[in-house]
Amino acid sequence: MATESPQRAYRAACPNCGGSVEFRSAASVSAICSYCRSTLVRDGEALRRIGQSAELFDDHSPLQLGASGRYLGEAFTLVGRLQLKYADGSWNEWHALFDNGKSGWLSEDNGAYVFGFEAALSAAPPAIPSLSAGASCQIAGQAWDIASVTAATLGAAEGELPHPPAQLAEFWIADLRNPRGEVGTLDGSDPLKPIWSVGRSVRLLDLKLQGLREASEKTLAGRSIECPSCGAALDLKLENTKSIACGQCKAVVDVSQGVGAELAHYAQQNGREPQLPLGSTGRLALGSPELLPWQVIGYLERCDLPDGSDDFEQTFWREYLLYHRSEGFVFLVDAEDGWSWVKPLTGAPKLNGERASWAGDSFKRRWSYLARTTYVLGEFYWRVRRDEQVQVMDFDGEGAARSKRLSREQQGQEVTWSAGEVLDAGTLADAFGILPSARAALRRDAAPLAGGGFKQGINWPLMIFLAIALLMVLMATTCSSDGCDETRNTFGASSAEYQQCLSRSRSGSGSGGGYGTSGGSWGGYSSGGGGHK
Repeated sequence: MATESPQRAYRAACPNCGGSVEFRSAASVSAICSYCRSTLVRDGEALRRIGQSAELFDDHSPLQLGASGRYLGEAFTLVGRLQLKYADGSWNEWHALFDNGKSGWLSEDNGAYVFGFEAALSAAPPAIPSLSAGASCQIAGQAWDIASVTAATLGAAEGELPHPPAQLAEFWIADLRNPRGEVGTLDGSDPLKPIWSVGRSVRLLDLKLQGLREASEKTLAGRSIECPSCGAALDLKLENTKSIACGQCKAVVDVSQGVGAELAHYAQQNGREPQLPLGSTGRLALGSPELLPWQVIGYLERCDLPDGSDDFEQTFWREYLLYHRSEGFVFLVDAEDGWSWVKPLTGAPKLNGERASWAGDSFKRRWSYLARTTYVLGEFYWRVRRDEQVQVMDFDGEGAARSKRLSREQQGQEVTWSAGEVLDAGTLADAFGILPSARAALRRDAAPLAGGGFKQGINWPLMIFLAIALLMVLMATTCSSDGCDETRNTFGASSAEYQQCLSRSRSGSGSGGGYGTSGGSWGGYSSGGGGHK
């Protein structure tokens, strides 16, 4: 546990209510009175009131003031918090005070965390509103990829802060990434002096945190609300849920503005039941050295959209959102050519034409397409919109990294990279305890993995095999009730493959959809809010 800072503590009475306000660091210039929520700044040996902070929105974050830990060998304590809002929700920036007097920020980042430190700017940075996601820029003598540009407002603040909270009605924040895995944040809350900070992704487990907020069913029970469509109970499990699908009527409910706000929602047609049930837990090593329990908390069905070419054949795939309290989120992707897992990246791979490089590995672009989400179940840390679309590029690993995957997604003023690896269906079935009778429907990876990787050119034996298989399916339509018995026996009656086959049979068309070869995201998802959101 962190010890008292060697800096002399400063204590004074709040000029509004008389309550005691303490500064642990001589470098801190602002604080929020815990009694009357006055926003105070130090003025010599006295405190001056400059406003009042709103009440904090209870987002059930595991972090809280007074929690302590260690980063890079140095002890720290969380002494302040900014709760910032944007169009799709809110996020937290925690002020960490180190025992050596240094200040840092522990910030939320796409369901994970970044530890960053403020840095000096040798020259004026570019105007934040002029930046564009997906472009590059130079800041502090380094090249950065622009990940997101967000209009934000200060929702609330608490505790001790190194700067007075933003007094602007709205200000701009830009998140930037680089191939070294660093995150740069350009904060325009002070219009006269933008704040620049640089950080890296961290695991809460590695910070050895103590004094975290207790996670209990009692705490989560307070977030049970009624579906605005049918009145059924919606029991939110995640600390930072932005959208949830009603288990009864399947309506998608937006809770990004808080449980107490008016809940926007939209109806959706029923999709298919997920093969990995919501709420189930499997022990997998997904980017961590040890097997960890990952819980399925969300499910998406997606497809690619026509690109205008004559040979376009639509592709469908499924994604499962998995959650671990200290590791954050990963996605399991069930595509036509196998299973894979992916996790959002903190940095930005280096992109050079058709190739990308990341963490010493080389990747080649396989697909580029526009994807749409068609159906969701469960809850999500981003705001799910009806028929939302995102531009996707998928990359295959090369050489020794051929089992690895990269995916880049762009939606408006946000770019998100994710990385992961292919996953054997047997490993997945063992982890989630799938019954033997249901395991055949999970297997998609026999053809891609048997050849030692995904095809880089025309695989003639595979093409001949597929042609024969197609001929057999066509012949079977003359002696089968629906022409899809083989598909049903292979993938199962509830699979997307079987449903698509039925759809084609009923319409009498062989080219109206199905599982083609034009796409299928390795890690495609639309976060609806990047950077520190």
